[in-house]
Amino acid sequence: MILEASTTRLTMAQALLRFLDQQYIRVDGQDIKFVRGVMGIFGHGNVTGIGEALEREKTELTFIQGKNEQGMVHAATAFAKQKNRREIYACTTSIGPGALNMVTAAATATVNRIPVLLLPGDNFASRQPDPVLQQLEIVSDYNISATDAFKSVSKYWDRIVRPEQLITALEQAMRILMDPAETGAVTIALPQDVQAEAYDYPNSFFERRVHVMDRRPPSNEVLSRAVELIQKKKKPLIIAGGGVLYANAEQELISFAEAYDIPVAETQAGKGSLPWNHPLNVGAIGVTGSLAANLLAKEADLIIGIGTRYSDFTTASKSAFANEDVQMINININGLDAVKLNGLNMVCDAKKGLLALALELNQSGYQGTAQTEDIYAHKEEWNREIDRLYAIENPTGLAQTRALGIINEWIDPSAIIVCAAGSLPGDLHRLWKVAYPKTYHMEYGFSCMGYEVSGAFGVALAEPDKEVYAIVGDGSYLLLHSEFITSIQESRKITILLFNNHGYQCIHNLQREHGSDGFGNEFRYRNPLDGKLNGDYIALDFVKHAQSLGAVAYRASSAKELQSALEQARQESISTLIEIPVVPGTNSSGYESWWNVGVPEVSSNESVTNAHLKMKRMVDGLRGR
Repeated sequence: MILEASTTRLTMAQALLRFLDQQYIRVDGQDIKFVRGVMGIFGHGNVTGIGEALEREKTELTFIQGKNEQGMVHAATAFAKQKNRREIYACTTSIGPGALNMVTAAATATVNRIPVLLLPGDNFASRQPDPVLQQLEIVSDYNISATDAFKSVSKYWDRIVRPEQLITALEQAMRILMDPAETGAVTIALPQDVQAEAYDYPNSFFERRVHVMDRRPPSNEVLSRAVELIQKKKKPLIIAGGGVLYANAEQELISFAEAYDIPVAETQAGKGSLPWNHPLNVGAIGVTGSLAANLLAKEADLIIGIGTRYSDFTTASKSAFANEDVQMINININGLDAVKLNGLNMVCDAKKGLLALALELNQSGYQGTAQTEDIYAHKEEWNREIDRLYAIENPTGLAQTRALGIINEWIDPSAIIVCAAGSLPGDLHRLWKVAYPKTYHMEYGFSCMGYEVSGAFGVALAEPDKEVYAIVGDGSYLLLHSEFITSIQESRKITILLFNNHGYQCIHNLQREHGSDGFGNEFRYRNPLDGKLNGDYIALDFVKHAQSLGAVAYRASSAKELQSALEQARQESISTLIEIPVVPGTNSSGYESWWNVGVPEVSSNESVTNAHLKMKRMVDGLRGR
């Protein structure tokens, strides 16, 4: 560090906030304030340090009071995701349990490549009062504390044991948070005594800093190889991942696909890159994919993956691409993803990559493919299947796909839906008709139960002028819904569409598909006759629960009631919940797809061992892929 004559004496926590308040990111010539505020829950490990600084420091940072540490980090993650990773909230907690409650959400952010800054309190650096309340003592290494648990789920981790260390730590934190390739959770552990210690910080540390996000172009050599490869192939297929949306490359993707008549399939993160009714949008890809996309994937001799991680759900556990001659071009800002599946790794910004590739193809005289007839036929067949599933009438109650069809029809096309776990992501990926980018907010990298309600609040912070809907199952809702209250507190309306199917029916289905009779996944009373969880369904009243929190609530058990409830909810000014009882098992299933899950080789149940043999045949057939 260069010594300066001009300094200001501040506590470490005060200096932290002043620094965060002056961070900006420049994208395409526009300067955007990067840190919008701090979400926090106070305890003895942060209230007299960063808590006092938040109370007294004159900054533009908004403080939002969380109700659960995991929930508030999910909200911060959703905010950053909706803002295309260009604005964030930091999150502060006390030490011990408060800090550890953020670990799951940290992993969620990191897996999804979403920036979030975590500021957990930590043990006394001085060790004078050890063991302090909530301190974790590790006898083999006294330097280890609860915050070490964040190391495996953070893209950058540091602990500030002297106040001057904050300077270099925050510079590195900003580097990671604003790097589109390396971003994720950043954890800076703050010992509670050091938060309150003062230091003469150089005033230059608090000057406005503008971090330029350069759009990285592809190398000329890789570009030439990509053009050569495309020219050789007859049946290319584009897979649009989340990187398309984060790079604002939707229009470049449309222009590229239209110029060369290439169909586009979408991952969960990339859904909405094209409007659902665009002639070249063949829908979802992979395990939760459409029939159209999965059939085209089997035939494709070239996959152009743009901003995709190639998760097992995207590749159908590497069974999706069945053509023996298939090759991959991977356009991705992240080198880790660009080299997957032995692809030609075009490490670059998605927008820059598509523009450069189109220019080179045009100059080479490439005319594109002649797949239009096949694409349109597959797409028309799939649209008919969506309409069939959306219209299903079940004599015992409301089918899940029918309820989704009503919602898709009745809410405004510009409204944003938020989802993450259970059977709903599969139905939404396959069936939901997305008209505009960034109206389909799916956390499916970690598929973290409990993200939905907290995420909806984060999206409402990011998009205050739009209707936001959390589409969530009863299992996920029961796991975590704390920020429902925060949405009411902050007057950021969200509408929760709670699909009540009496348990974890997605996993119940998965069990039975692999030979099990179904065990431990439905919300049932324990049967006094045999001592098992096979009694009646537990009676839960989600309407009364939501009303007790200060929300408006409705129950919709039929198509007509759901239409009415949606219309009433749209007129409400505060957060609202609609409980939608649906018949278990009425979700959609796979189309020309497969998912590799471990099935026991040995079991007393013949159905299980038969399922194992079927799985083994599939795995054996994929050797070398």
